[in-house]
Amino acid sequence: MSGNAAIGNQPIIIKKVKKGGHGGHHGGAWKVAYADFVTAMMAFFLLLWLLNATTEDQRKGIADYFSPMAVSRTTSGPGGMLGGQTLIVDGSKISTNGVPSVVVSIAPPPTEDSDEEIQKDPSDQNTPPKQGRASDQEVAKRLAEREQENFQQAEAALRQAIQDSPQLKELSKNIIVDSTPEGLRIQLVDQEQQSMFPSGSASMNDRAKNLTQLIAQVVAKLPNKLSISGHTDAQPFRFGNTYGNWELSTDRANASRRALIDSGVSAARFRLVTGNADQQPLIASDPMNPSNRRIAIVLLRDQPLVQPANSVH
Repeated sequence: MSGNAAIGNQPIIIKKVKKGGHGGHHGGAWKVAYADFVTAMMAFFLLLWLLNATTEDQRKGIADYFSPMAVSRTTSGPGGMLGGQTLIVDGSKISTNGVPSVVVSIAPPPTEDSDEEIQKDPSDQNTPPKQGRASDQEVAKRLAEREQENFQQAEAALRQAIQDSPQLKELSKNIIVDSTPEGLRIQLVDQEQQSMFPSGSASMNDRAKNLTQLIAQVVAKLPNKLSISGHTDAQPFRFGNTYGNWELSTDRANASRRALIDSGVSAARFRLVTGNADQQPLIASDPMNPSNRRIAIVLLRDQPLVQPANSVH
């Protein structure tokens, strides 16, 4: 009995033998690391693809998009016809009144090197071509093309700025931008229930002031002279006999000129301010249409549009 009791008091030791010599899967941390590696490789190959598939200007635009607080830049693009100067790089920065800052890129004037053309004596087939200065007509054509390019940049920047502003997006129908032989025309147009001026008044309302401030950012970046014209519908003016649509359209054009000056456009830029009453309706078939009430701001061309050689005058 004493021997069995002694054995029963001894501790029982149980040994567990682990099967397999690889130590298990060591948890799931390696999966996270592998996923991060694959993601990084995808981003790297996407970057390589973008570098190969985009132009210098497009890469510059992508870089500016991801640096909204960057300071003003001096040059952009590879030079030549597509070269330009980025005058403001504010990204999607919005001012306190909801008017976004506008990014406008302009092409620089042609240099002496860019004006050189290959010239060859047609009577001598063995003489290699010589470098010579382009003719005045060729230089004028190149200047006109760059001016048109600047207008297109300004139009695109203006449209993008309107879309970027929640407060101005709803007014996109109130602005019409088009290219005319005279220049780049930007029109502030009344719509039903959305007027730029109170009836019979030359005092801008808030929506007109915001749109004018946005337009000022665009036109201030280009060197072209400006003209402003005011237009009304065919509704006769009801207040007095000495003040009518001619006076009202002129006063509204002048109010727009002052608003542009207050927003940073130089007063010396304005070449012409006119009032046209109802004589140039936007919708001729409906003289009473609200869209006929408008302000037209034109960036005047320095270079005339180049006509094709076979055009009929």
